This record gives sequence, C-alpha cells and structure tokens, in this order.
Amino acid sequence: MFLLSFARVIKFSFQDIVRNIWLSIVTITILVLALFSVNMLLTVNVISRAAVSSVKEKVDISLYLKAGAGEERIMALKAKVSGLSQIKEVNYISKAEALESFKIKHKNDPEILEALRELGKNPLTPSLVIRPNDTDQSEELITSLNKIEDDIIESRNFDDHKTILAKINSISQKINKIGLLLSLIFVFITLLVVYNAIRVAIYTHRKEIVIMRLVGASNWFVKAPFLFSGIIYAFAGVLMTAVIFYPFLTVLQPYLEVFFIGYNVNIISYFTGNFISIFGLEFLGAVFINMFASLIAVGKYSKV
Repeated sequence: MFLLSFARVIKFSFQDIVRNIWLSIVTITILVLALFSVNMLLTVNVISRAAVSSVKEKVDISLYLKAGAGEERIMALKAKVSGLSQIKEVNYISKAEALESFKIKHKNDPEILEALRELGKNPLTPSLVIRPNDTDQSEELITSLNKIEDDIIESRNFDDHKTILAKINSISQKINKIGLLLSLIFVFITLLVVYNAIRVAIYTHRKEIVIMRLVGASNWFVKAPFLFSGIIYAFAGVLMTAVIFYPFLTVLQPYLEVFFIGYNVNIISYFTGNFISIFGLEFLGAVFINMFASLIAVGKYSKV
C-alpha cells in the first residue's frame, strides 16, 4: 500500500512539472545559475591557492658574495646559513653558473649579449640562493641573516615577496566575496521561483485537492507530490550544472596550463576527483532550499 501511494506521489509530481513546463524550466534554469556561480567560486578558490603556492615556491633570498671569495669560505658560510631553522635549502651559484643563467635569460636581447662580449670578462659574482621553509616567517629569516657577519658577503637581496602574495590573496578574497554575494542572490531567487512554482501547481490542482480531501486523503498524500517536485528540480538542476560546467572547465584548462607553466594545475582532475563530494553536497543543498520553499508554499496554499 505504501509503495502504491509513493508511486502515485511520484506520478503526480511529474505531471505537475509537465503541466507547468515553462515555469519548471525557469525554476531549473535559476537553480543552474545558482549552482554554476557556486562552482565558479570553488574554481577561483582552487586557482588562487595554486597561484599562491606557485609564488611561494619561487620566493628566495640571495646573498651576493665577493668575486674573489674562496670555495672553502663560501662552503663554510653556506653551512652556517643552512643551520638556521627557517631555511629549507641553500644553493650555491658559482660565477660561471651565474653567467650561463644570465645568457639564457637574455638570449633574445642581442644588445646585452654584445655588451657582455665586449666586456671580455665575467662581471657577475657568486651567490647563495636561500629558500625559506615558510614565507610567512620571511621577516624572522631576514633578521637572522642580517646577524650573520662575514666579509665575503658583498650585498644582500631581501626582496619582499610578501607584497606579491598579499596582492594575490587580496584579489582572490575580493573575487570570493563577489562570488558569494552572487550565490546568495541566486539562492534567494531560487527560493522565490520554487515557491511560486509550487503555488501555481497547487492552484492548478485545487479541484483535485478538494476531491482528495472529501474522500479522506491524508495530509501527506495531498502535500507530498509538491514536496517531491522540489527534489526533482534539485536533481535536474545539479545534473544540468554538471553537463554545462565540464565543457567550461575544458575551455579553461589550456589557459591555466599556459599561466602555470611548470606546475601541475588541473582543474578538471580536481572536479573529477571530488565529483561526488562537490555535486553531492550541491544536490543536498539544492534539495534543502527547494524543500524549504516547497514546505512554505504547501503549508500556506494547500488548505483548499
């Protein structure tokens, strides 16, 4: 008996959706826009985290050494610097390696290369390139490095990369706030649209509801089809969002690969690997929103 009643509830729900097909399409479209904005917000979060990570990996501090410094003294200084707790690694760049790197960097600038040839000697100095464990502790690291005194140190390059990280974080936070605002707007619109869709469905079936009341139908049997319609809207919305969003990610991925050269940033793999958790939670959220709107509409308008 319960299964028969449940089957009838599902049947009536689909009939309501088909009878008010244009309103149903509008409802699902609004829901898709809301879910698409949520996924865009998630995409921005993933990309911003990748951008911050890539910048952090490139952060380094350089100690430039005197050209005539001996290898033994340089290795001794390297060992002293490596002993600092804030340091991840220290790389020694010789004069020859510095020159080769300079030539590669300016290979498309013939004037600089010609000036270097006319100079007739290697003008660059050896250096120690230091990578910190945590860029958030860069100020502490700089303080510790400033305490190291050695006459082979010619100059210190303590560029503050925290400014770049702060800008990236600031931009991503602003984008996240805008995305969150858009998502909330779409959620509010979804509530209104679902509410009106259920209200119209109840009005369309007002005579049938009266007959069901007269023959003794339970409140659950009268209200359930309209509540179940909210679940159908949620499922259709999440399904359409997934169908639309993956082609969008396919178009976006090549641009990310160009921007993050040398880094494995694959937004498609991220969504595929977390498909169930992402779209499952979105489905539950959409069901909650739709059921909430449906309950309000059913409670107010089903008392025919």
